[in-house]
Amino acid sequence: MNPYLVLGIVLGYFLVLIAFSWVTSRKADTNAFFTGNRKSPWYLVAFGMVGATLSGVTFISVPGEVGNSAFSYFQFVLGNIVGYWIVAAILLPLYYRMNLVSIYTFLEQRFGEYSHKTGSFFFLVSKLIGAAFRLFLVAVVLQIAFFDAFKIPFALTVTVTIGLIWVYTFKGGIKTIVWTDTFQTLFLVSAVIFTIVSVSNSFGWSAGTLIKEIIHGPNSQIFFWDWRTGNNFFKQFFAGMFITIVMVGMDQDMMQKNLTCRNIRDAQKNMMVFSLSFLVTVFLFLSLGALLYIYAKNKGISLPENTDNLYPMLAMNHFGLPVAIAFLLGIIAAAYSSADSALTALTTSFSVDFLKVEKFDETKKKRIKKWSHIMFSLLLIVVILLFRAINNESIVVAVFRVAGYTYGPILGLFVFGIYSKRIVKDKWVPAVAVVSPIICYFISKYSEVIFNGYRFGFELLIVNGLLTIIGLWLVSEKRYAAN
Repeated sequence: MNPYLVLGIVLGYFLVLIAFSWVTSRKADTNAFFTGNRKSPWYLVAFGMVGATLSGVTFISVPGEVGNSAFSYFQFVLGNIVGYWIVAAILLPLYYRMNLVSIYTFLEQRFGEYSHKTGSFFFLVSKLIGAAFRLFLVAVVLQIAFFDAFKIPFALTVTVTIGLIWVYTFKGGIKTIVWTDTFQTLFLVSAVIFTIVSVSNSFGWSAGTLIKEIIHGPNSQIFFWDWRTGNNFFKQFFAGMFITIVMVGMDQDMMQKNLTCRNIRDAQKNMMVFSLSFLVTVFLFLSLGALLYIYAKNKGISLPENTDNLYPMLAMNHFGLPVAIAFLLGIIAAAYSSADSALTALTTSFSVDFLKVEKFDETKKKRIKKWSHIMFSLLLIVVILLFRAINNESIVVAVFRVAGYTYGPILGLFVFGIYSKRIVKDKWVPAVAVVSPIICYFISKYSEVIFNGYRFGFELLIVNGLLTIIGLWLVSEKRYAAN
């Protein structure tokens, strides 16, 4: 693809986002930035959350992984759906009843200030590393494929893109993101559908033939029952359910969008519709993956060593210019729809949980929000460039996995806070939250020895949460909270 065409597409894309920002952020105050004035249409939130949930990594990884594990990822997604319904039934009513801006305020009201800051701190670390990791992987793909042609250094590419995200989110915050996420989800889903249709047309298939080829293809198996494998149904399903409860229901980024709805009923409708939309979208990604392998086999195209490169390789080199443009827009939409909301959530959590922004007048609130937003923008740039400097994929992935351990204490804190009335010794909570992931790491490292060959996967999050709950029980008192 002509690099000047790519540059024009990227700049045009961000100009549209900036236009959305200008329209949605007029007369916006800090309340609009943090809560969207609680006036967001639930259907926009529902559709936009699809793009925010599917990162750029998912966009290129899920289709490629079909060649390794068929449709087994769908088992994980079925667990996600149940998790979304649990969040809608249990957590959303709690957050609306307490009228929360940051969901970690619940921990302060339930346990105390140390617990509040512990939950928020673990979220900040997790989200910062996670968002930087996902942006880093996509930025590397775009840098190699396009921006190297202009001799633009990676550091400048990252700085400019984060700067553009800051520009269209700094004023409207979550109010703007509800609309930009809807726009970006449209491009993401359209890219997948357009690719599927284009490949199908290249074979001259009807819609019925397309469905038949995917269903009867070699990579269409969904359910796996061997308990020893990592893609066993029950492992995948329950891991998907608990990960959703934590990484959606106990994550400021995802919950902040839900809390912009007018009331609890709208928020619950949003979550239910979003969950079904997400299910359909993931199935489209998996179907695309099956189709990509069929295409490569029929055309005699050698598969790349890294399956993540399959979709980019075919889209950019074999499917023609229209698909290449759709792919480019899709991967940008997937990457930045998750990054912009992460930046806003980081700003919100730090401003509310650590700086207590609600105690100040509007002028000081704006100043705190502005500098917090700038700080996390700079931190994202620094972490991404650190990943680049490390230049070792296994180390970078390991850092990302470490961030995954930090969601376990959040799970334990919320579950214990909701379902137990015991009084916790608040000052001990940070120690419990640190020790639990450390124990969990060693359990995972030596699990094959301890558990007769068993290897942990996503279910490690559940173990991490249980260890935190046990720790909280040990540092709690026998008298009970009044509420």
